[in-house]
Amino acid sequence: MPAAFFVVRATVADPAKRQAFDTWYSREHLPDAMKSFGAVKAWRYWSLTDPSLHQAMYQFPDKTALDRAIEGPEMKRLIADFNRDWPDVTRTRDVLVLAEERVA
Repeated sequence: MPAAFFVVRATVADPAKRQAFDTWYSREHLPDAMKSFGAVKAWRYWSLTDPSLHQAMYQFPDKTALDRAIEGPEMKRLIADFNRDWPDVTRTRDVLVLAEERVA
């Protein structure tokens, strides 16, 4: 089965809050989410096109493992923690399945 990915896109509209958000995500949220989800790898990105956009991507061995993670009770807790700490940061979520991978 191909790898599956959970992507969270957050909009941090206030430029004054971006550094604090970045620090919180790196030190608290990303490690907590990886452990809670059982993700095998995670990445974070800030958009160069729109500096308010932050994306986090979590990799899972397959769609079954991803479904277990995002449908479990830990997901609700992670969302509640995020909403508590960053109530004005809007988010969207997406689920992707690897279609092809090439290495140079």
